Amino acid sequence: MNNASQAPEEKDKSLFAAPPMGEQERMVEAVLFASAEPVRIKELEERMPHGCDPAEALVHLRKRYEGRGVRVVKVGEAWAMRTAPDLSFLMQKETVEERKLSRAAIETLAIIAYHQPVTRAEIEEIRGVAVSRGTIDQLLEMEWIRFGRRRMTPGRPVTFVVTQGFLDHFSLESARDLPGLKDLRAAGLLDNRPLPGASSEDDDEEGLQTGQSELFED
Repeated sequence: MNNASQAPEEKDKSLFAAPPMGEQERMVEAVLFASAEPVRIKELEERMPHGCDPAEALVHLRKRYEGRGVRVVKVGEAWAMRTAPDLSFLMQKETVEERKLSRAAIETLAIIAYHQPVTRAEIEEIRGVAVSRGTIDQLLEMEWIRFGRRRMTPGRPVTFVVTQGFLDHFSLESARDLPGLKDLRAAGLLDNRPLPGASSEDDDEEGLQTGQSELFED
């Protein structure tokens, strides 16, 4: 009687047995390959069968793609499949040219990236000139920045932070991986003129590094 009563429970449990890890890897691979945007582990859990462990599957999948032309990379809190950086030159013909940012937009974006969360007033103080609404709107429209928390100061001004889309575009895992000023200029993201208020490239570099260190100090 006792064995007979346990049989249905064992049968029900077997119905929800997780697939082998190799099959889970294939599922994660399929989702990442088909997704245009990075996918969070929570989303993978919702899509995959009950009992699956997408986090572990990602560890195995990422290792399997090491040294290949396509890599499994972390973008913020999400995951995606991207071309290996050293092979990006092969994609040049297929790259769609984006609308070029103005000098003001580039400076504003750089300040937000290195000093986030930052208010409009703080951006203007760093740049030394007013920030037009159009510049902020353009960066919001491109989904490279978003609104952050309001400051607990008089007027409760809104702050700005960079988005996961920004990190993905520049192949960054987090804001901690932001390049130095020389790297930005080498990539053509800044010209050779120093930012407003900077007397030299060294001063400019030091200013950005100071802002970045302040951002991550707790």
